[in-house]
Amino acid sequence: MLDTLPEKDFDTITTLTASICDTPISLITLMDADRNFIKSHHGIDITESPRDISFCGHAIVDDADIFIVPDTHKDDRFHDNPIVNDQKVRFYAGVTLYNHEGYALGTLCVFDTQPRELNDKQIHALKALASQVINLLEERKKNFTLQKLQAELKENNEQLKNFAGIISHDMKMPLANMIVTSDILKKKYSQFIDEQGQEYLDYLKQSSFTLSEYITGLLEHYESDKTVEKSYEEFDTHHLFEEIVELLNISVDCELNLPEKNLEVSCNRVALEQILINLIGNSLKYNDKDKIVIDIKCYKKDGMLYISVSDNGVGIPKEKLTEVFELFKTVGTLDRNGKKGNGIGLSTVKKLVTNLGGDITVSSKIGEGTTFEFSIECL
Repeated sequence: MLDTLPEKDFDTITTLTASICDTPISLITLMDADRNFIKSHHGIDITESPRDISFCGHAIVDDADIFIVPDTHKDDRFHDNPIVNDQKVRFYAGVTLYNHEGYALGTLCVFDTQPRELNDKQIHALKALASQVINLLEERKKNFTLQKLQAELKENNEQLKNFAGIISHDMKMPLANMIVTSDILKKKYSQFIDEQGQEYLDYLKQSSFTLSEYITGLLEHYESDKTVEKSYEEFDTHHLFEEIVELLNISVDCELNLPEKNLEVSCNRVALEQILINLIGNSLKYNDKDKIVIDIKCYKKDGMLYISVSDNGVGIPKEKLTEVFELFKTVGTLDRNGKKGNGIGLSTVKKLVTNLGGDITVSSKIGEGTTFEFSIECL
């Protein structure tokens, strides 16, 4: 707090203190080793004074609830004090500011150019306002601690993202080699490998694919911040949805109902495409019906683009709805190919939507289907 700029919250207290005590000057002071720093001042324009001539230096070592000097000219400690002579100070009253650990930090004090006394109501108010100063100081301390912790967490998160990125990239090539090698072994040495051995090779290949997908998901999650940083792009929604359908290369019986109205929008197309591919991809994977039905709706309102993706899939248990967007949390349901999810995709979707200034919700019924509704900022 030393050498910080004036703040409205503290200035309000000194203004109120001067008014209640009917004094021309009120200060909030913080005691340094050799100076008295003025955090807030009312009635006088100073930011610090030497500690050795400070009234507050006496107040913080006094055991009384409030330190009062009714007339400085009659007090041996202050009658020849430079402040008394230069500023014509005749009266002082200060309440020491003790933090929660019991350390004296400074004072809330008042000065007057005339000898005087404070009545009981004024003394009570001065003590109460001093307590408010302490509360403000403690809040600033908590905020400072939180800011420091936030900075440390941000740094650690960046290190984690860099580590995940490096490891993920380094693992992609060995996995690709395992997949290719398993195919070569199966093709070139099939006459020497029995049926069980062939199954082992298939299992090795499938496990490699699964791990590769997991790593790809991690990369997308940790690189989603970079995706959001991309600039806005103008496009129409019909073209976007057609491109996504082409990318998904749907090979099952699926009725995909796209929005009839074509919208001209300007937003982060790359991020929106990643969100939709993930949501529609989940609707395709987690569906046990012979015919998959996916309905997509889209509209613009008040600078936001709203999109919903509904399906007739397996659904999500009610108790799991609050967890689906958490990283590495899975519903536990196997997809159409008997695979279990990795809990990365929807977490990435949530992160992208939030960073794009929107929100996402999910509703579902077991055996009937699931609906994801999300919004993002757009022009």
